Amino acid sequence: MENLISIVQTKLLASYNKMKYLFRFIIILILISSCGGNENTTDEEPLITPDNKPLISMLLPNTGSKGDEIQIIGKNLGDGVQDVIVTFGNVESTVKSVSKEKLTVLAPANEGVVDVNVTVKNQVSNSLKFTYKEAQEKLKITTNGIYVPYEVEEATTFRGVSHLRLKNGDIFTVSGSQASVSSDNGKTWTSTPMVDTDKYGISSAECLQTKDGVIIVAFMNVKERKWTWNNTIFDAPGATLPTYVVRSTDGGKTWLVPQKMHDDWTGAIRSIIETKNGTVVFTAMKLLHNPGRHAVLTYSSKDNGATWTASNILDNASSKGHHSGLMESTVLQLNDGRLWHLIRTNWDYIYESFSSDEGLTWNTPKKTDFDASSSPHSLIRLQSGRLILVWNRLYPEGKTYTPRFGGERDPNLSEVAASWMRHELSISFSDNDGKTWTTPRVIARYKDYTQPENNTDSSKWISYGHVVELNPGIIMITTESGGLRITFNELDFI
Repeated sequence: MENLISIVQTKLLASYNKMKYLFRFIIILILISSCGGNENTTDEEPLITPDNKPLISMLLPNTGSKGDEIQIIGKNLGDGVQDVIVTFGNVESTVKSVSKEKLTVLAPANEGVVDVNVTVKNQVSNSLKFTYKEAQEKLKITTNGIYVPYEVEEATTFRGVSHLRLKNGDIFTVSGSQASVSSDNGKTWTSTPMVDTDKYGISSAECLQTKDGVIIVAFMNVKERKWTWNNTIFDAPGATLPTYVVRSTDGGKTWLVPQKMHDDWTGAIRSIIETKNGTVVFTAMKLLHNPGRHAVLTYSSKDNGATWTASNILDNASSKGHHSGLMESTVLQLNDGRLWHLIRTNWDYIYESFSSDEGLTWNTPKKTDFDASSSPHSLIRLQSGRLILVWNRLYPEGKTYTPRFGGERDPNLSEVAASWMRHELSISFSDNDGKTWTTPRVIARYKDYTQPENNTDSSKWISYGHVVELNPGIIMITTESGGLRITFNELDFI
């Protein structure tokens, strides 16, 4: 046996040596062929061939305005600024930096949708489309005079403000004091009374259908509204605007008797959610006194809205005024289970608070990075997992000034002078649960409107926005002020 193994090893070694010499011989032939026939080789630049013709594959971003910095991604884009010409339509741009795979340029003055081309040493690339934002504004104007991006469609047949896609596919909304349901995506509606209209006047309603099918609507009852502000004492003693909840267990056909949450003066109810554990949470507000100011809280229910528990009240005792403090807030559950509470203020930013116990307790509110006017926002999670925020920013896009109200001019409004920029509405998305956000995009504005210095002029407001995902990726935004009703595709704005 040992002799047999020895023979096999000897034969294998001999085969290996033969292959080794053969491989070396092939390598030598390749080297010889590559070195031959090069009598005409010089140090001059090679001629440009189709293989090194400039190619552009992406514009980042592909929309913008004059002077915006644009990245052009591709191949064979040159070695220096002197070699490269970039045109937007027939207008040459300023080239800031060059590498073979990326150019940085400034968008020149132009309008509409134009072709972008790169020319390197007289060789012209393929074309990609660039859209000027100014052109987008010219492409769409709603029936009530609001300018929107060209990707947007108007949804004039929709009723109400806050909408909900029911589990059976119907769309639900509150219209006046009636529950309105559409089975044909908003084309026609069937309405059913929700409350006794002698006792209840529904305003600022937010709606939800739980996993168990119960429809819950939280609202303010304007039939019990009492309000008299006293400028001398900075307060409104005896003010009432109660918060209620009304429920339906049969898909909105019939409704139970409304439940009162509190008698205190409240503000707009901005959101209602159901957590992963089945707890229903909605945002509310109370006027506190001595001095008068607003504070926020949430109500939570673990039994489909049959009973409710109030959270701790979030307050800033240093604020005073009939539009001051912590106001009209939203709530959303993060992927780590915490609830995220975003709160309207007069202090140039949205504030935030967090809860780790399903909304029973909230920590001290702190400033976020969202600059904002004194106006409520809307925040939801889309089926894609992205978050979308809809709000009125601190200043109109491209500006650093807007008239302010309150402070010394009107201390009864608020202790500080605040931005009330409400004629422009923006959106932003987050792919990482709110850690970072896309650059805000104006979704609606009154074009060329300038807010007067002496009053807030609510005739041009686009505010109190609500956002809902009607179908996967199809988003609708409505507003209480301005009557905006639009839909758009999520993928067109990210």
